[in-house]
Amino acid sequence: MTTSTTRWGRRSLLFGAGAALGGAGVSLLGGPLRSWLAERRTRWRPGPFGPLRPDPEGVLDLPEGFTYRVIGRSGMALDDGFLAPEMPDAMGCFALPDGTWALMRNHELPLDAPTRGPAPGRPMPSQAFDARGAGGVSRIVLDPANLEPRSTNLVLAGTVMNCAGGVSPWGWLTCEETVEPGHGFVFLCDPAAGSLEAPRRLPGLGRFRHEAAAVDPRTNVIYLSEDREDACLYRLVPDDPRDPFAGELQALRVRGVPRFDTGMRLGPEPREVDWVPVREAAPDDDVVRAHAQADGAARIARGEGLTARVEDGRVSILVSATIGGRGALGQILELCPEGDGGSLRVLAASDGRHDLEMPDNLTVGPGDRVYLCEDGGGHDFVRGLDPRTGAFFDFARNARSTGEISGVCFAPDARTMFLNLQVDGLTLAVRGPFA
Repeated sequence: MTTSTTRWGRRSLLFGAGAALGGAGVSLLGGPLRSWLAERRTRWRPGPFGPLRPDPEGVLDLPEGFTYRVIGRSGMALDDGFLAPEMPDAMGCFALPDGTWALMRNHELPLDAPTRGPAPGRPMPSQAFDARGAGGVSRIVLDPANLEPRSTNLVLAGTVMNCAGGVSPWGWLTCEETVEPGHGFVFLCDPAAGSLEAPRRLPGLGRFRHEAAAVDPRTNVIYLSEDREDACLYRLVPDDPRDPFAGELQALRVRGVPRFDTGMRLGPEPREVDWVPVREAAPDDDVVRAHAQADGAARIARGEGLTARVEDGRVSILVSATIGGRGALGQILELCPEGDGGSLRVLAASDGRHDLEMPDNLTVGPGDRVYLCEDGGGHDFVRGLDPRTGAFFDFARNARSTGEISGVCFAPDARTMFLNLQVDGLTLAVRGPFA
């Protein structure tokens, strides 16, 4: 980890020198820095932490006062003898009884990609759900004091396209974003698992191109998004809160308007909603959303990130509609559940690529700020959103590549943010004055 003094001294020197030379009319800036400053002039959105500073290491640009540490890399040897798979995606952080943190990390890998998975060059372990599946979940146990990894291991193997998921009272819910035969499910993973476990598949949560999951802490109702251009938004209402994975799977419907298109027609004014029972939760064919929309369910323009937001005892579910709204650049929807109904509205929407481009994973941090990962063109950002004003701001930028940022989440202390540079295979911990 680069120390704060060294790192921010170099950043301040670079930024200050560039400003001074530019003001004097002297053309001494190097190509990469010139390009970075040009992009910032067109894209920067001010926020509570000030402008981003170029990272001299070329990994992650952050505001003044924030630092990062690389805590994981694709291909690194885990303590159990496996390798960390490629394509780290959604993550969740759990407090363990001994005071450490368990960071649960998805890997979005397809079938038949053995060289990218946890056991290249050798057979998959017997606990793998499917020996052809390269995806799964890995775990990094961290010391909260210094973010040193205490241990690393594989938790789930043999699944496919583990994209997003969600933190739950019962563990990490990891979701397969696929409808390959035999796949397309949600699995439950134990944050305390110190070794690879047998998969625990949850068919009651449906079989479709899952993206993310979020739990209403008042009711244990589980909300589920679907990454399709004509997606539905689902929820599982448990028959018994003590058995949260058995119950009725339902799809959201806007009252009075069958097959309502939220990407084109929804605005900031709340629309009343109710829920359509799903005919069959886990069919062999990819028909869940088609059946639900035939029964009147609303269409979501690529539902991706999900998170529960709790403010003054009020719970809402935030949804990234990745290609919703103007120019198909993205909307953030707010669902306010209430019994068998509730309301849905656009909390914020992109007005251009300078605001937000194709939001994916999202989380709520200190000060009720929402943080969103982009999956668009160019160098992607973590954007911040003030839900009270609908204003976006820049928080972080992938300086290493044009690959997406994924997995944004906070540790239990709310002072540490985790994120992935997915294509680069880096898992980072960020600390600073979030509050």
